[in-house]
Amino acid sequence: MAKQYDVIVIGGGPAGTALASGLKAQGKSVLIVESDLWGGTCPNRGCDPKKILLSAVEAKQAATNFQGHGLSGVPTIDWPNLMTTKRGYTDGINDGTLSGLKSQAIDTLHGQAYFRADGELTVDGNLVTGTDIVIATGQRPAILPIPGHEYFKTSTDFLDLDQMPKRVTFVGGGYVGFELATIARAAGAEVHLIHHNDRPLKNFDPELVKALMANLTDQGVTFDLNVDLKQITQAADGLHLTAHDDFELTTDLVVCSAGRIPNADHLGLENVGVTYDRHGIQVNDHLQTAADHIYAIGDVSDTPVPKLTPLAGYEARYLVGELVETGAPISYPVTPTQVYASPKLAEVGVTAAQVATDTTKYRVTTLDMTKWFTYYRLQIPQALAKVVVDQQTGLIVGASCLSEIADEMINYLTILIEKKLSLAAIQKLIVAYPTPASDLQYLY
Repeated sequence: MAKQYDVIVIGGGPAGTALASGLKAQGKSVLIVESDLWGGTCPNRGCDPKKILLSAVEAKQAATNFQGHGLSGVPTIDWPNLMTTKRGYTDGINDGTLSGLKSQAIDTLHGQAYFRADGELTVDGNLVTGTDIVIATGQRPAILPIPGHEYFKTSTDFLDLDQMPKRVTFVGGGYVGFELATIARAAGAEVHLIHHNDRPLKNFDPELVKALMANLTDQGVTFDLNVDLKQITQAADGLHLTAHDDFELTTDLVVCSAGRIPNADHLGLENVGVTYDRHGIQVNDHLQTAADHIYAIGDVSDTPVPKLTPLAGYEARYLVGELVETGAPISYPVTPTQVYASPKLAEVGVTAAQVATDTTKYRVTTLDMTKWFTYYRLQIPQALAKVVVDQQTGLIVGASCLSEIADEMINYLTILIEKKLSLAAIQKLIVAYPTPASDLQYLY
């Protein structure tokens, strides 16, 4: 007879491992199942390795900015050496994650989870039983279904390239396309980014997106907008990409960066009445699916928040409490999102576009901070921001930033918004000067 667990977690990524650890600490018996790499996308083939590669890009950009301002000579990116550095981190994630789970006496199984027609859960055909089941299987890159789609590579492939090809093309203007295009260009590739309309990064402020694209264009990235790719063919001189209006481009590597899709289509969910679509598995405000005792968290779930690793952990911590003792519906904190391009683009809270029709309630301040001391001392060529203030309270409720330190600034702004800190409260704080934090009082 199969062992009965309190909770079975499907997915050994950031959401699943955080949940399993939290439940084990509460005295629950837990089984966690993973069909691929332990640790999930983020540390193995997502945000962590991407940031390692981007760190070299940032160092090169900082040196470039200081040419003629105290530094001479711009370093070049040694791609094989950088990839060795990346693998020095990622190569240990799978075994390290598994070891960590076992050290907590959490049972593990490597295999494919599937709900049979009778509703029972199996792993590679073997029955497993649990009182509650949590799906935390994440997402995977989408592949456009066009002729020649077999020539597409994904972000996973790009982040593990042994050599940087001479010509690289990205198809899809979301954050992945922008970030990987930034890395490829800095590493010396001839880079094109193809997008099907004229509004890439559609969830970000259009003026700041336009400024970001101008910066990347200056760095040598070519944007091919309003191009709906129709076909990929292979020839002796490379991959030929064709579209309408006689568009044709020859490249050595084509990466599909047209979004991600939930890993929900291989679990037999239809056999247990769990519904999902391209946005993820439908859950209520307790992260419960349509089926009793089956939950979904992290990137695979359809929740009203961005698909981000910190939110996966946040949902895991919530569900630990929920499975121990049912409580209040989940309530999400204000959440920043960012594009790690060059410069970086970040936003949090209410956006300028959302309040454009309600100028009586909100005030939007557009700031060009390029000549502020923080950016002058770093020789950052452009620093822009839009700040949304509630007219009645005087509190900042939203912001968008574009600069090479936008990711740092957006974290400060997130704290201001979440903790409802007024200008008077900020002015009562003494922070280190001169730092980006010492600029906060000038944003209200």
